[in-house]
Amino acid sequence: MNPIVRKIIPCILSLLFLSACGGQKEVVFDGTTMGTTYQVKLITGYFKSMSGIKDKIDKRLQAINQSMSTYLPDSEISRFNAIQDTREKLAVSDDFLQVMLAARDIYEKTGGAWDGTIKPLVNLWGFGNTRQTHQVPDEAEIKKQMSWIGFQHIDIFPEGYLQKKKSTIMLDLASIAKGYAVDQVSELLQISGMENFLVEIGGEVFASGYRKDGTSWRVGINQPSTSSSIADVYQVAPLHNRAMATSGDYRNYFEAGGRRFSHIIDPRTGYPVNSNVVSVSIVADSCMVADGLATAIMVMGLENGMALINSLKGVEGFIIVRKTDDVYVHYMTDAFRLLAP
Repeated sequence: MNPIVRKIIPCILSLLFLSACGGQKEVVFDGTTMGTTYQVKLITGYFKSMSGIKDKIDKRLQAINQSMSTYLPDSEISRFNAIQDTREKLAVSDDFLQVMLAARDIYEKTGGAWDGTIKPLVNLWGFGNTRQTHQVPDEAEIKKQMSWIGFQHIDIFPEGYLQKKKSTIMLDLASIAKGYAVDQVSELLQISGMENFLVEIGGEVFASGYRKDGTSWRVGINQPSTSSSIADVYQVAPLHNRAMATSGDYRNYFEAGGRRFSHIIDPRTGYPVNSNVVSVSIVADSCMVADGLATAIMVMGLENGMALINSLKGVEGFIIVRKTDDVYVHYMTDAFRLLAP
């Protein structure tokens, strides 16, 4: 047999085998967005082209960041925050409008435990974008700025306009914007014909379909310790066509007077949350909803948080409580228990 033919035949057979068996490959895209990183894993056929997919992802993320980043002076959210005249209406993009409508719903469902107008307090405690130092503010200043917030002081017009009822109102949507971005990238991939993928932005995820081996995607919940690395996993949750978001108090904090102050501020008191709840993971159909609820339940605490989760259709929760510095216990809804391996 001709030597060239001898080399070609195995290649042809391999290609025929992959085609006949529905050979799959995993493609990974990653990058940076919204002050953090993102990663997208796609499971697709060996012969399916991925040309242009990453560019589409990056353009979509850039548009969302341009809308909702408080670090960009010309973003929609920065332009809204700069408004002083309560008679002024700001025309906003569909992205911003959809997030604001969801934000209002989360605010109402959580009884104000999640409030997108908390930016003045976040800045006051040194966790915002104003480069203020981490320090315990004066109580009088906290009370003063408490009067500046309240999501009910924003009118949202379905035609695509926002209007302040108080000139002091300022938005910070960081706790749901990443979740929204996850949802939007997932929708983009579905429109592009993708069925099996995992989208992760800053730890918030949406899992569609299955992994390369045909099993559900597996997403880890981080060990909630200040000394733990990203690789230290407390619990693994299988996900299929669902989103999961986690909020915790063990990464971003400062210490003063022998106490630890978390970046998660209770909008109802003006102070950082002070409970033994250290991590909340929420599973839902929407990553934006999961993102907001996880933050809210960190504020609400174990009992009220579990009651809220159980009252919401299609929402599951996993809450970790610190008993001592190195001892944790967890609580989960019945539906989440079915997910746990």
